[in-house]
Amino acid sequence: MKHHHLVKQAVEHKKNKQLKKGKETITWWQLSLIGIGSIIGAGFFLGTGLSIKTAGPSVLIGYLIAGLTTYFVFSALAEMTVNDTEKGSFRAYAKKAFGHSAGFLSGWMYWLSGLLIMSSEIVALSTFTQYWFEAVPLWLFSIIYASLGFGINLLGVKNFGQIESLFAIVKLATLIIFIGFGALILFGVLDLNEASSLQDRGISEWFPNGWKGLWSALIFIFFSFGGIAVVGVASSELKHKKNITKAGTGLILILVTVYLLSLFIVVNMVDWKVIDESESPFVTALSAFHLPYIDSIFNLIIISAAFSTMVGALFSISHVMVSLSEDGDAPQKLKEKNSRGVAVKSLLLTAGGLAVSILFSYLLPDTMYEYVTTAAGVMLILNWGMILASHIKLHPSYKDKHSFKAFGYPYTSYLGIGLILLAISGALFHENERIGLLVSAVLIALIFGTYKVIFRKN
Repeated sequence: MKHHHLVKQAVEHKKNKQLKKGKETITWWQLSLIGIGSIIGAGFFLGTGLSIKTAGPSVLIGYLIAGLTTYFVFSALAEMTVNDTEKGSFRAYAKKAFGHSAGFLSGWMYWLSGLLIMSSEIVALSTFTQYWFEAVPLWLFSIIYASLGFGINLLGVKNFGQIESLFAIVKLATLIIFIGFGALILFGVLDLNEASSLQDRGISEWFPNGWKGLWSALIFIFFSFGGIAVVGVASSELKHKKNITKAGTGLILILVTVYLLSLFIVVNMVDWKVIDESESPFVTALSAFHLPYIDSIFNLIIISAAFSTMVGALFSISHVMVSLSEDGDAPQKLKEKNSRGVAVKSLLLTAGGLAVSILFSYLLPDTMYEYVTTAAGVMLILNWGMILASHIKLHPSYKDKHSFKAFGYPYTSYLGIGLILLAISGALFHENERIGLLVSAVLIALIFGTYKVIFRKN
């Protein structure tokens, strides 16, 4: 019996060693690029048209506010991650700070909002691709893009990181080239005489719709940073956890700089009144120069942006589902991973949910689906507030640790919560967004009700 026990122990040790050896990790710079790939999506390349139409040039101030808030959220999450390594990232800290129900609510809110946002990205991808292939039905493109996204995630963490890094570089390069082109115009290197629609260019009035315009646009602007939680989720795959601060700080500095410069170029190249939400503001600005194939080029860029955002969302919500399973807040089989560190059953569940969401997106009227996706964005931003609230509650327990301290605690955490509430309240100025807020409240109530009825732990 003793010999049998020793043999069994040796086999288990060898198995664990092989699994540990096979576990794939990512570097801090890959984490930064994953974050960029997951954040810069169609919402920025296309959706900024609505923000500019609502706020005018003051949209730049809105992006600065959103960027600062994002940094406050990241800084709080980084402190908790470095000083208290927990599986499940932000939802684990919510559970630790406010109890099991908070962790359950945070995790399922994130999973559901990510699922709905993924489906909207896939519908957008299909619509953009149909621009070239009008005869091909949208549902076929949806199947193709969803299959590609799941295929990339099945390759494992290391390959996923490399592919997302490539997408991030493409998007950054596009924006940098656009900024460079705009700089040549601003400094008079390029002649604008032939571009008649640019004669009224420049910022003549910062607040054409008053402070109310900026306030109501904040909710859309904050969505442009919505994928920041991916950094927290993916940090579990870092070789060295302390590098999350390096990865996140670099990520946010690059994002805010590129966002502000590119939008500054847009509102200087063209009168903001001609920008419409139906077209990318970058296309509107460049179309004045009659550049050949500009529509097709930016269509391709928007497709790559939306696709990588969808892939990043799939990665993060699948990881959160594994965390929920480990805590008993989802079926236990969903936490099982293969040799590549991929939770295949969790991905399959997400695939089923995504299929249902995409089906509804085609069946429901456009306005109804807009309500649901708006609600998803609101839930995503509300999770930021939960991260900051968890940080406020848990920070005193880190007082004897000196590895990393969040910037400006506690003022930045309280300020961040205030700015998040300010952004969400701005949705009250739009009828569709008001209904979206109501839908988000109903979805949150359903998640909490499910916890009370099915998953509640005594």
